[in-house]
Amino acid sequence: MPTMTELFTLAEDPIALPQGAWARTERRTLRHGNKAVLSLTQGRYRPYLFPLYTPAGFAVTSECPADHPHHNSFWIASDHLHCWMPAADDRREEYTYNFYLDETFQGRAPGRILQTAASGEAQGPGRFRITQSIEWRGPVEWAADDGRLAARETRILDISAGEDSYVIDVQSHLSAAAWDLTLGPTRHAYFSVRVAESMAVTAGGMLQDDRGRSGGAGISGHGARWIDYSGDVGGGHQAGIAVFPDPRDHADPYWFVADWGVVTVGPFRTERRDIRQGETMLLRYRVVVHDGDAAAAGIGRRYGEYLQALPAG
Repeated sequence: MPTMTELFTLAEDPIALPQGAWARTERRTLRHGNKAVLSLTQGRYRPYLFPLYTPAGFAVTSECPADHPHHNSFWIASDHLHCWMPAADDRREEYTYNFYLDETFQGRAPGRILQTAASGEAQGPGRFRITQSIEWRGPVEWAADDGRLAARETRILDISAGEDSYVIDVQSHLSAAAWDLTLGPTRHAYFSVRVAESMAVTAGGMLQDDRGRSGGAGISGHGARWIDYSGDVGGGHQAGIAVFPDPRDHADPYWFVADWGVVTVGPFRTERRDIRQGETMLLRYRVVVHDGDAAAAGIGRRYGEYLQALPAG
């Protein structure tokens, strides 16, 4: 098992290609000692974390499942983003994009969420911070060969290593670009994970929340403060992933969780969020990637400790 004093390193994964060939994208892997923790991956339409491992070395997410290829392991997205564009006579026109699916969805063309820079820095024993600079760009269209810049995001990932879990604290700072924008209302936003197929309820896994409810139908909607998804990961081992939306940003979070393996949580199901030029929206989440099931990992206790550690106000 890794110890708390081992060092984190973040390095690009080497790809041996023939001369004259190059990779379409890159994958950078964070290691704690000699153990892989996670990889930063830039997909065609969005950046995401994959693979995502427990300290014992088991992968707990699915990168691109056949039923939903836009479910990319551990990601941020929204299928309703509205840009309020200036027009003649001091009017505004609404340009509407989909930053969730890889195809046109309900008439909304797909945009791209692109990492433009990423850096890593040790924060002390057993802790590491990754900072990503990200652009949300609309599709190629008339007068926008590279897609219109809809929003800018700074995404901060604070990773902590324990004996039986990795904790990832996510901060998403989303800012309007050259015009005001609106997110939602939608259930396809904002933070999501897609668990490994062997962990899904349909494969014998367990999906539960803080209220003692289980299964997608029992948990989806309002009410849960955290969820945990766990199941078999091979060789008789169990592992899981828990999601804690920060209550400072999610007074009443809306969940869409499914027995086939997806978890999505955000504040946009019934209310839209306006972000004006010069403004930044902050949404935060804690993710616990653990060995064992929810009881063995003490997820309920961990959530209580998480609440107690939050700054007052």
